[in-house]
Amino acid sequence: MTVTASASETRPPVQRWLLIWALALAAVLVVFLLQERLPWAVDYPADAVVPVADWVSALMRWIKSNLSWLTRSITAVLGVPLDFALDLLAKNFKIGHGADAYVLPRLSWIGVCVAAFIAGHAVGGRKLGMLVGGCFLYTALFGQWTSAMLTLALISIAVPFCIVTGLFAGIWAWRKPWAERLIISPALDLMQTIPTFAYLIPMLLLFGNSPVSAMIATAIFATPPMVRATMLGLSRVPSEIDDFSEMAGCTARQKLWRVLLPSARPTLMIGVNQVIMLALNMVIIASMIGAGGLGYDVLLALRALKVGEAMEAGLAIVALAIALDRLSQAIAHKQAKGHVQRQANQSVWRRYPNLSLAIAILVVTTLLGLFVPAFAAMPKEITFTTAPLWKAAVSWVTINFFDVIEAFRVALILNVLNPLRAFCEGFPWLGAVALLGLAGYQFGGLRLAALVAALTAFCAVTGLWEKTMATVYLCGISAFIACLIGIPIGLMAARSDRFEKIVTPIIDTLQVLPSFCFIIPVVMLFRVGDVTAMIATVAFAVVPAIRYTNHGIRQVPPALIEAAKVSGCTPRQTFFRVQLPLAFPEIMLGVNQTILMALAMIIICAMVGTRDLGQEVFIALSKADSGRGIVAGLAIAFIGIVADRLFNAWTAKARARLG
Repeated sequence: MTVTASASETRPPVQRWLLIWALALAAVLVVFLLQERLPWAVDYPADAVVPVADWVSALMRWIKSNLSWLTRSITAVLGVPLDFALDLLAKNFKIGHGADAYVLPRLSWIGVCVAAFIAGHAVGGRKLGMLVGGCFLYTALFGQWTSAMLTLALISIAVPFCIVTGLFAGIWAWRKPWAERLIISPALDLMQTIPTFAYLIPMLLLFGNSPVSAMIATAIFATPPMVRATMLGLSRVPSEIDDFSEMAGCTARQKLWRVLLPSARPTLMIGVNQVIMLALNMVIIASMIGAGGLGYDVLLALRALKVGEAMEAGLAIVALAIALDRLSQAIAHKQAKGHVQRQANQSVWRRYPNLSLAIAILVVTTLLGLFVPAFAAMPKEITFTTAPLWKAAVSWVTINFFDVIEAFRVALILNVLNPLRAFCEGFPWLGAVALLGLAGYQFGGLRLAALVAALTAFCAVTGLWEKTMATVYLCGISAFIACLIGIPIGLMAARSDRFEKIVTPIIDTLQVLPSFCFIIPVVMLFRVGDVTAMIATVAFAVVPAIRYTNHGIRQVPPALIEAAKVSGCTPRQTFFRVQLPLAFPEIMLGVNQTILMALAMIIICAMVGTRDLGQEVFIALSKADSGRGIVAGLAIAFIGIVADRLFNAWTAKARARLG
C-alpha cells in the first residue's frame, strides 16, 4: 500500500494529465496569437543564433591543416587492399610502368557467376544457387558488370572492417556495462540517425574525392548493427554454458573466443547480414564522393533525366542486393543449425570442396580470358538493354495519364501538403520545446524530459528551426500514411497464413531495395518535389509497420486466446479485446521504426527538390561546407532520437501496464 501511495503522489493520474495537457496547449495557442508581442517565442531571434556551424568548420580546418599526415597515412594504408579488390574484380592488374607494363586480367565474369552459383548451392541448395548466380549473370547480360564489380569491391573491403570493428566494440560494451551505457549506446544512436549524406562531408574534406573516402564513410555507417548483434548475442548465451566453460578450466580469453562467441554465432550472422545490406546502401550514396559503380550510374542518369539508363542501373543494384542478402541469410541459417566437423588431417580441397572448386574455376576462366576475349568481358553482341522500353513506357504513361497524375499531384499539394507545411513552419519553437519536454516527463520522468527539450532546442538555437519543421512535416505525413497502409496489411497477414505468404516476398524485396531505387520510378511520373519525396518515403518506410504488426499479433500466447474463446468471446471480440491490446507495444515499435526509416529516406529525397534539412546537407556537400552539413545532420539525428526515445518510453509504459 505504501508503494502504491507513493507512486500515485509522484505521478499525476490520468485526469490530472489531461488537465495539464489542456493548459499546455492553451498556453501555446496564446503564444501563437500574441506573436506580434512575443515574436521571440514563435521565431527564434536571428541575433541569438549560436554559430555552431562556424565552430565545426573551424575545427575541421584545424584537423585538415594539422593532421593531414594522419589522413594521408590512413588513405595510403586503406588504399592497398581497396586497390587490390578493385583491380581483381573491376579493373586489371598493371605490373610495371609505361609501354613495358604487363597487364593481368581481372577475374572472368563467367568464373564469378559460376562461383556465385557454387556459394549459393553450398549454403542453400540448387534454388539459392540459381538465384544468386542468376543475379550476377543479369548484371553481365545488361552491360552493368564493371559498375557492379566496382560496387562489390568496395563492399568486400568495407564489410570485413565493419565486422571486426563491431565485434570488438560489442565485446567491450558487453564486458563493461558503463561503457555500453555512457559511450557505445549514445554513439550508436547518433551513427544510426545521422543522415547518410552527412557522413560524406567530413570524409570529402579529410580524405578527398576518392574510393577510400567512400569506403571509410561506408564502414562507419554500417558498423552499428554488428555492435548491437554482438551485445545481444553474448547476452543471450545461456548461463549454463558460461558456468560449464568455467568448470572446464577455461581462461577468460578462451571462454570468450571458444565458447561464448561460437554459441552466439547465429545472432552474429544476422548482424553480418545487416552490415552487408547497409554497406551496399551506403556505397550507392557514396558514389557522390568518388566511389563510382552502380550508384554513380544512377546519379548521372537521374541528373540527365535518362529514364531507361537509371532504371537499368537501379535494377542491377536490386539484383546485387538480393544476391548478397539471400546468401548472407542462408549462411546465418546454416550457422544456426550447426556447422559440419572437418577432420584436421584431410587435405584442403577435401575439407573445403566448394571453395576449392570455386577458386579453380575462377583461375581457369581468368587464364582463358588471356586467349578468349569472351571470357574476359561479356561480348557486347549478346548484351541486352531495356532503356528504350523503359523510356517508351514512361512516355506512354505520361501522355495517356498526365491529366490524372497532375490533378492528383496538385490536389495533394494544395489540400494536404501546403496547409500542413504552413502549420508546422509557423508552430512556436518555444511551444514545441515545452510540449515535447512535457511528453518526455509523462513517459519517462525528468531525465527524458530534459533530453528531449535540449535536443529540440538545439534545432532552434542553431538557426535551423524552419528547416527542421519542414523535415518534421514531410516525415510525419509520410510515416502516417505508411502506418495507415502497413498496419492494416500486417493485421490481415496475422489473421491469414495465405495472405502472409503473398505479402512476405513483397516486403522482403522492398527491404533489400537500396533507397535510390525508390526515387527513380516516382520521379519519372511525378517529377521533383514534395509529392515525389512523400510517395518514395512511404514505399521505403512501410515495411516495419507490416512486419511488427504481423509479429505482434502472432506472438500473443495461444493460452490467452484459448481463455478468451472459453470465456465466450467471438473471433472479433478475441481479436479486438485480447490480441490487439497485447500486440499494441509491438505495433508501436513498428511505428517507431517506420518514423526512423521515413526520416532517413526524406534526407535522400533532397535530391528531388525538397526544402528541408536534407537540402541543407546536400548543399553543404556540394560546397564542401563541413560545419553547415554536420550541424544539419545533427539536427536530423536529434529529430530521430527524440522520436525514438518518446516512442520507446511510451511502449515501455504500455508493456508495464499490460504486464
